[in-house]
Amino acid sequence: MLIKKLKRLVKEYRENNKKQTSLLKELEWAHVYHDSIRGLKYIESLPINIGRWAGNYSFFYILNRVLKDCRPKRILEMGLGESSKFISTYLNYYLKESTHLIIEQDCTWVKTFESSFLLSNKSKIEICEIIEVNIQGNSVNIYRDLEHKIENNYDFYLVDGPFGSPRFSRYDIVSIAKKIDTHHQFIILLDDFGRQGERDTFYELLSVFKSRKINVFHQTYIGQKQVKIIVTEEYKFCCSF
Repeated sequence: MLIKKLKRLVKEYRENNKKQTSLLKELEWAHVYHDSIRGLKYIESLPINIGRWAGNYSFFYILNRVLKDCRPKRILEMGLGESSKFISTYLNYYLKESTHLIIEQDCTWVKTFESSFLLSNKSKIEICEIIEVNIQGNSVNIYRDLEHKIENNYDFYLVDGPFGSPRFSRYDIVSIAKKIDTHHQFIILLDDFGRQGERDTFYELLSVFKSRKINVFHQTYIGQKQVKIIVTEEYKFCCSF
């Protein structure tokens, strides 16, 4: 009994220590993020909710650096939310030649979102309902008929939808990767990388790029959640943000 109790206490200590470490990292990212948006008055004054279901501070820091330093002209975002506000504000004031396509699954959420925030006229929402498909023996949520809503090449892919799956989560980006022009330069930002499902999808992406001879680089940014960035040669510097 004593040994079992000691094992339980050690396990609880390790779990608590891990939570405290991730919280400290997140607090550090919050400072880094706020420094990174200094001087961007429309971003500084933008009311966004960071954390929980939305991206955390490391996510928004990387998002800001990608938009500010890489200036992508064609943006595809999967999942309407706080990041949509962020990108749309960039399009209104800092990236006036860029366009932004948002894929969303929930009509009710779109109405709620639009009742409180006006997107840029360069941001467009397309509704794609969720269906379940079998990926390597696992039930996975994907967008229905997504291929009819998007084109082949975007400069920036933000992957935060649809609802996650236990395995091979947000697998639509793998299908998209199979059609990207092999000479096209791009950035992929994959949220929730700490989850098994998103990790499955990441390794599938690497396999696709390897088979298509597309050379990519990647980096993980860790706060309370993990964010993975995957880039081609032109954007290799993003791995040192």
